[in-house]
Amino acid sequence: MKRRLFLLALPALALQSPLTHAAALPRLTVYRDPGCGCCEGWVEHMRAAGFTADIVDDPERATRRATLGISDDNASCHTAVFGNVAIEGHVPAADVIRLINENPPDVIGLTVPGMPQGSPGMGPDGSGPPYDTLLLRRDGSTTVYASHQT
Repeated sequence: MKRRLFLLALPALALQSPLTHAAALPRLTVYRDPGCGCCEGWVEHMRAAGFTADIVDDPERATRRATLGISDDNASCHTAVFGNVAIEGHVPAADVIRLINENPPDVIGLTVPGMPQGSPGMGPDGSGPPYDTLLLRRDGSTTVYASHQT
């Protein structure tokens, strides 16, 4: 009987998205420029996707970012870290989950440089121009990881 219940439950399990598996998502430590409010909006976006996140005001965040290998060209107002991965700026949760699932080699993390209007934490969807999430490679290069219409 237990086998039959399990087999009946399989279709429902297959329909669940990665966003429903909160227990598998890492805890984020989010270093922000002291007092930056948009970072709180991004953290709320990540929590809504199932992440756990702690915010740390870091007046030396630029140094931390450089130590992680993130150039000034790829900078934003906060840097989230889990394990050996850095997430710079207003990267959508779906992009972070995709990175976790794909686990590509030789990667530092992801960035949305600057603070684009309409990205998570930067105003309502549809309120800004398109923007890209970039994959940060250990050799300093970047490639477009995802493109977003706000």
